[in-house]
Amino acid sequence: MDYFEKLEKNVYVDLKWNVPEQKQGSINVIGGNVGNFRFEVKIAEYLSMNFPVKDIWSVLPDALKGKIPDLPNFVFLPSTESGSFAESQELLDVFNRADCNLMLGDLSHNAITGRAIASACKSSEKMTLVTRDSVDLLADNVPERCLMNENLVVMASMAQLIKLLHAVYYPKMITMSSSLVQAAETLHKFTLSYPVSIVTLHNEQVLVGKNGIVKAVALEKTGYSPLMFWNGEIAAKIVGMNLYNPNQFIEAVVCGIFK
Repeated sequence: MDYFEKLEKNVYVDLKWNVPEQKQGSINVIGGNVGNFRFEVKIAEYLSMNFPVKDIWSVLPDALKGKIPDLPNFVFLPSTESGSFAESQELLDVFNRADCNLMLGDLSHNAITGRAIASACKSSEKMTLVTRDSVDLLADNVPERCLMNENLVVMASMAQLIKLLHAVYYPKMITMSSSLVQAAETLHKFTLSYPVSIVTLHNEQVLVGKNGIVKAVALEKTGYSPLMFWNGEIAAKIVGMNLYNPNQFIEAVVCGIFK
């Protein structure tokens, strides 16, 4: 299995030297709905404190206008009656304005928002990491077109990944009881079939797959717990490391998942 490697430590720590001292680049932090937006603002603040990013925009539905301050780093986009993102040209434009997109979720689960997110992910010309409940919306809305976008990164739980593979009728499945080797083999074949990049957690192993290459890192060696894996910090670090290492995706992810 020359495509699969288990790593015991951060072997790509040198990538941190590529992070500039002066602020550069731009990141969109996208998500939220009329009743929940604090998580997206919190992660935008985390990125601002930990990476020298010049522009970090919190992209929120315009149903939140008047509920929070209209600050320069807040971008409000058309929303549905339920208070989440609607289909709009503005949403597509925003995805291509920044160097990277981090879609954190907290979205209303309705057909309009699902189509809006799928359309943006399908057409995004910039690195776009989708995680948390955004993955469920993606799986419910013609995901095959999105998975053909080489700029898309899906950071999914194993249950979400199984749902995604079912949605595209992928012939080789992963199950919750699959061994690490079996899961790696499926990710190897899946990321050869689709140019999408995958980050998932299986049996307390972080799996990273792209272009048929799969790396695994035991979560206990990263300094994070299973619950902390989904609190947005690791997703933000993956995007931050890729911003400054754009042609080294797997290496940047591995570097980012270590505390």
